[in-house]
Amino acid sequence: MSMEMKQSLRLSQQMVMTPQLQMAIKLLQVSRMELLEQVREELKENPFLEDVGETQAEQVRDDPEARAEMQLSGETETPAPQLDGRGEGREVPVDGQPAGDVDWEAWMENMATAPSPPVYRLSDEELPSIEQTYTRRTSLAEHLIRQLNMANLPEEHRYIGLLIIGNLDSDGYFKDPPLEEIVEEAEAQFGLPPGSLQEAGSAVLRRIQRFDPVGCAARTLQECLLVQAEVLGIDDEVLTRMLTEHLQDLEKKNYAKIARDLKVDIEEIYEAAKDIQRLDPRPGREYSTEEPQYITPDVYIHKIGDQYFVTVNDDGLPKLKISSYYLNTMRQRENKEAREYVQERLRSARWLIDSIQQRQRTIVRVTESILKFQREFFDKGINYLKPLTLRDIADDINMHESTISRATSNKYVHTPQGLFELKYFFNAGISKEGGGEDIASEAVKRLIKGIIQSEDPKNPYSDQKIVELLRDRHKIDIARRTVAKYREQLGILPSAQRKQVF
Repeated sequence: MSMEMKQSLRLSQQMVMTPQLQMAIKLLQVSRMELLEQVREELKENPFLEDVGETQAEQVRDDPEARAEMQLSGETETPAPQLDGRGEGREVPVDGQPAGDVDWEAWMENMATAPSPPVYRLSDEELPSIEQTYTRRTSLAEHLIRQLNMANLPEEHRYIGLLIIGNLDSDGYFKDPPLEEIVEEAEAQFGLPPGSLQEAGSAVLRRIQRFDPVGCAARTLQECLLVQAEVLGIDDEVLTRMLTEHLQDLEKKNYAKIARDLKVDIEEIYEAAKDIQRLDPRPGREYSTEEPQYITPDVYIHKIGDQYFVTVNDDGLPKLKISSYYLNTMRQRENKEAREYVQERLRSARWLIDSIQQRQRTIVRVTESILKFQREFFDKGINYLKPLTLRDIADDINMHESTISRATSNKYVHTPQGLFELKYFFNAGISKEGGGEDIASEAVKRLIKGIIQSEDPKNPYSDQKIVELLRDRHKIDIARRTVAKYREQLGILPSAQRKQVF
């Protein structure tokens, strides 16, 4: 067998993940808040990027001279990394130039004459009210420390109290570390012999539990409720035994069993249960310092007459442009290394601007496709939500399913029906009896919620009864376990715990 060397040609296809495509994919899948953070970081690191701001952006649209100065504004349409039907992409040349050697003159000319995309800005009525911008609330720890300081305790006792308060969770419970470790740390801090502050630790814990709000620093739910009952003066023997011996039965509202075990009349159990309902199982939540998270939609769907229009929300996003100073520097520099550095930074800035615009266009296209499939939902409401998959949208706009998944993750749309995550519109289908049109799982959840809201509180529907009502009223045949799963996802208790006895 002889060996020889020869030349041959072979044609093949492969995906090339250029840096520009990688950036486009990365920005597509991030949320709006993450996008803002990444743009701010890039503005800090890349001196060739500038944020023209809202005022200057408006002047640029109205003033031809300002438009010429702002040649690379982030508000205009530009060539961007194109995603094909398989989710693959390539870096698009500009005016026939190779991707690695950008013809900036031609690109700037295209940018200056390109139309601006639609921009929607929030009206004053949609902005948070002045009350929502006030200073932060007093935290639970601050509230308790203020009371601790007024208690005039010895310094070592106060130190134990500070350690206890510092280890409370958001509901006000003292679960970790054990009180013994707190006491040992205090003894070491003040150079006291081991065990000398054990009684003091218990006394300080008991005192803090009776601060306002009552029940904080309790180690268990049982201890929390017992402390509150004591302070409120309702700690009779029946109530105390119910909390200490039958807390699980109380949760299940199994009052008959409690009455049998305690050998008391059922009416006494009812009265004690009413008193327990007045207690707060989470005493610290009143002083929660968790700030509400306001959702800013990425895209809007407006209804004008019988027509729907999709507009991207650019409000709050920096309006990016290339610094004209560094563009002039690039033209004037004759040093090859300096020119290559400037070219690289300008290319990075261009990729960022293009990728953001590509992200916005993709989100708009996906939203328009969802609008086409879910038109009845936008016209009539949740009961008309249809089954929809990523594949349906991907086939409609000729993109890969992975691209659709990235474009809908952590993205929100404001519609005439309310604010929704784009993922909300993708639902599995549930068949109707008699061969009717499939119904979305979210619509079935809403039907289950409506049935439970209309039930008699003293005789709530079981999961099996809900199955029968869905079949009789809506021709929907699903299993009891499916109803139970949907009910749990809605945060609705089982029928035994929904039942109101008194």
